Amino acid sequence: MKSGLLSKLAFWSSSKTTGNVGVFIADDSLWVCNVQKGTSTHTVTHIPVVKQNWNQAFEQLKAQFGPVRMQLVLSFAHYQLLQVDKPNVEQAEIAQALIWAVKDMVSEPVADIHLDYFESGQIPSTKISVVVTSRALMMKLVSAAQGNGLTIAGISIEEIALRHMLPNDNMAHLLVAHLPQQELLLMVGKAEEVLMQRRVRGFSQLSKATYQELQQGIADNLSLEIQRSMDYFESQLRQAPVASIRVVIEGDSVGLAELVGANFNQKVHADNQDGICGLLAQLALQELTRGDV
Repeated sequence: MKSGLLSKLAFWSSSKTTGNVGVFIADDSLWVCNVQKGTSTHTVTHIPVVKQNWNQAFEQLKAQFGPVRMQLVLSFAHYQLLQVDKPNVEQAEIAQALIWAVKDMVSEPVADIHLDYFESGQIPSTKISVVVTSRALMMKLVSAAQGNGLTIAGISIEEIALRHMLPNDNMAHLLVAHLPQQELLLMVGKAEEVLMQRRVRGFSQLSKATYQELQQGIADNLSLEIQRSMDYFESQLRQAPVASIRVVIEGDSVGLAELVGANFNQKVHADNQDGICGLLAQLALQELTRGDV
């Protein structure tokens, strides 16, 4: 599925726009990425969201950037990603059937569920990935954007955006990604398609760890979780081993990649990032400007 996940909520279009921006919707802030006019330089702007006042935040966004066209990426705090059996119904009826399939797996009441789904075209499976979020939240975002003359081109999620961090080739690659204070994401992608993903607790302070702390068990614990993911990918999904591992975190990513790399035959690459939230905003803009939405 294309990265315009949940984009069916973007039901209007502004008549005039002043450019494109990528927006990462964090728990209490917007991270906005744009390209400076006449250059290829990306800049990231942080806009606080005070007491969930999305209208005020989008008003500030418009004041800084004008009536832009936006690609939004939701923080994991705003959705759940579930693996469920694909309903045996007509294609047009799948979304409605999924609401009842996930109702006991989510905290949102049925009346407030908004969902979309995607599935792999490369791995035959009876399972599909279902994104569940709050309809009330989606409508607040839509209303705030529309009220300020902003155009939403599409709404996506972290996993869909982060797939662009992996090589676009015919080999599978594993991504280790972490936002400060959040659960760790382990994801396998191939040819810009998400094949497998899982969230792991216990690494919320990973971005603050020193090299010595990484040596004293953190890197080995992470290596164990990576090995579990690789074992599942190979044995349960019956796929060839991943070709490489990429670490995308704040903090000592180089040191972590070095320590983890000692435990695997695959090459472990480190991406130095000052801010993962800003990176996700940049990836949102990338999706928009390359026409993926």
